[in-house]
Amino acid sequence: MKLFKKFLWILIGLVGLISIAVLLFVQHLKPEYEGEVEMADLSAKVEVYYDTYGIPHIYAQNTADAYKALGYVHAQDRLWQMELLRRIGTGGLSEVFGKDLLETDKFFLAMGIEEATHKTVKNLDPKSDEVRLAQAYLSGINQFIADGPTPIEFYLTGIDKKAFAMEDILNVMGYMSFSFAMAHKTDPWVSRLNDKLGPKYLKDLGLDVDPNTQLIPNFPNRAQRDSLSLHTDSIATNAMAQVLEPLEALSIPLFEGSNSWVIGPQKTATGKVIFANDPHIGFAQPSVWFEAHINTPDYEMYGYHLAGMPFPLLGHNRQMAYGLTMFENDDIDFYYETANAEGTQYKTPDGWRDFSTHEREIIVKDSGLVKFSYKETLHGPILNGIANQVQGDRPIAMKWIYTQEDNQLLSAVFGMTQAQNLKDFKTSVSKIHAPGLNVMYGDVDNNIAWTAAGKLYEMPKGVQTKMVLDGSSGEDEPLRFLDFSENPQSVNPPWGYVYSANNQPDTISGIWYPGYYLPENRGKRIVQLLEAKNDWDRENVETMINDVTSSMTPTVVKEIFKCINIKELSDDHSDKLDILGQWDGNYQLDRIEPTIYHRWEYFFLKNTFEDEMGPEMFKEFLATHLHKRITVPMISDEGGKSIWWDNVKTTDTIEWKSTIVTQSFQQAMEALEKELGQDREQWTWNRVHTLEHGHPIGQVESLRSFFNVGPFPIVGTREVINNLAFKYDGSGDYKVGSGPSTRRVIDFSDIENSRSILPTGQSGNPFSTHYKDQAELYNAGKFRKMLLNTEEIQSKTSTVLRFSKAE
Repeated sequence: MKLFKKFLWILIGLVGLISIAVLLFVQHLKPEYEGEVEMADLSAKVEVYYDTYGIPHIYAQNTADAYKALGYVHAQDRLWQMELLRRIGTGGLSEVFGKDLLETDKFFLAMGIEEATHKTVKNLDPKSDEVRLAQAYLSGINQFIADGPTPIEFYLTGIDKKAFAMEDILNVMGYMSFSFAMAHKTDPWVSRLNDKLGPKYLKDLGLDVDPNTQLIPNFPNRAQRDSLSLHTDSIATNAMAQVLEPLEALSIPLFEGSNSWVIGPQKTATGKVIFANDPHIGFAQPSVWFEAHINTPDYEMYGYHLAGMPFPLLGHNRQMAYGLTMFENDDIDFYYETANAEGTQYKTPDGWRDFSTHEREIIVKDSGLVKFSYKETLHGPILNGIANQVQGDRPIAMKWIYTQEDNQLLSAVFGMTQAQNLKDFKTSVSKIHAPGLNVMYGDVDNNIAWTAAGKLYEMPKGVQTKMVLDGSSGEDEPLRFLDFSENPQSVNPPWGYVYSANNQPDTISGIWYPGYYLPENRGKRIVQLLEAKNDWDRENVETMINDVTSSMTPTVVKEIFKCINIKELSDDHSDKLDILGQWDGNYQLDRIEPTIYHRWEYFFLKNTFEDEMGPEMFKEFLATHLHKRITVPMISDEGGKSIWWDNVKTTDTIEWKSTIVTQSFQQAMEALEKELGQDREQWTWNRVHTLEHGHPIGQVESLRSFFNVGPFPIVGTREVINNLAFKYDGSGDYKVGSGPSTRRVIDFSDIENSRSILPTGQSGNPFSTHYKDQAELYNAGKFRKMLLNTEEIQSKTSTVLRFSKAE
């Protein structure tokens, strides 16, 4: 018995020691929000006050010291996220996650981001302010890497921490630029559909500019509306869409869309500008943005930073505010190249030219080194052989403005943060060549502005560039780049507001500029709300940015009633149709109409398009913006004679719109009864519309609850202002994939009470108290203050991290 008791006490002691060791290890991994850190090359003390939500407020005597501290505090909360984002453009994901990421790595290596980065870095002026401060930021990151604890993800994946360099900043910018582009999702599918069915089937897919939708108005320089030759091209493969799927699976953020509006003084209650912005990005954990407030004697900025980026893409101070949405222009073109019999040369207007050949290596976890090569022409990399999904032997080259033109993005973003007025700001914005962005601006002097940024170009008239272009003739090349003054824009318009919701801009200089614009739904709702009031205040705008009423679904429902065959419905299904008919398009959690509507819309799209497209192409169709644009025109009178209505699988009958609408509603009701039960009162939106913020390590089921945040039932839907987007997959389960990555409302009549929110939390460290402390507020549509007042910051701060010069 004594021996047993002795053994028991030894066992208890060992368990206690292990528990203590685990607790000490966990404590060691937490970010340090207070204390003192010695920092090399610091010129004076820096104090970082952390507010209630872990936002660092950095007080320094000069900007260089402030950016060193920023790099350190950014890294201690987001080093793992920084590591992932810098690896994408350089083909480094396979080293972390294994062979499943090999094709993605090959693709991004071939895109030339790394080569473009090296070229850009060589041309940077080391004495310029943007380079000097970027280097200070990198110095702070690298001190944390050297001295700080290693994030747990590095232990779990077995990779080592490595110092960051200027190239990493540019590589993150390169990935960001590519993820904005929509060509890789849409163009491959369009060309394959044309090859399969012919051009008559493209007519009703909304590929062309629609002048009858809600357009973003330009001011000044309205002009006669003509048409510019489209440059939305395609390739006979779905390679690019497929190589990006692993990024979605890993919850690496992809840029999707956005809203922003800036209300001028004539439409606000206080006579001062109110600015609103909510960029729509793929949800991930940690959240995409890191907030930081810098204050020095001659500079102040409250900014939102991407991982590894020193200068904020979103920001404000007491003088001005700026934000972004996606322009949705096309900056990628594809070209067929004509190769000689030996495959060593390709034809150009000036004769035959040798292919460039690149040999690359990728480290693959548990598989060693993988070598591959690809060819390149003057247009860009040859896609054949880069990804297994590329079909055929005819070489297809991809031309991307980001890698083809000089890169001044670092200077542009830095200049935006330093601008003293609207003129300075627009000068910096004009340096952006890619990605295409709608840059929104408001200031304390009552200026408001929207500018479409990016190098836009004109193609020869008559060139049908929706398909792959001819790379050998020289006749399918851009004629010119548009001057920046020709870009769509509006400055202080007389109607008193500017906005963007990724919808089609109006003409400027007589040109319709085509792209991958989203449907008018959000833009129409924004205009409806802004036009109705001239006494906007901050609280009204906060309500508006959370609006979940669709401007278009009531229109669709009316069309359903016009063409549905009531006689074919059971009494029970007719009653459910009546419920849908009373709906105002509101997407609250306790409503059943959204559940009915989306189940019907899925079957409507499936029954209309899948028989011709086939299951795989239909699935790809649902991954593009095109299907979001198609429901309204197809069900309206203009779509009444569409070639798509007839089911090609039924040879003895011809189906019409009424047949498809009725059949789809019946199938939707039967599916809902099977999935959610016979009691329609249980078909509420909260049961099917959910949001989970996924962490790459959270893909392992046993670690999911620790690393992921959620799932939560969530209000909203896709293409309402509070845009919570999901993909249709036939399951009737709408797992939200993207949405507002932040909601910001900045009121220049009371700048210190401006509001914001993040989807989960400020920290990417799962042991931090700020890993998910904003999630409940975000889900409820609530906000927190973006603190600017020094006295308030210091009085409400319980932790201070001080940086001092290393002796």
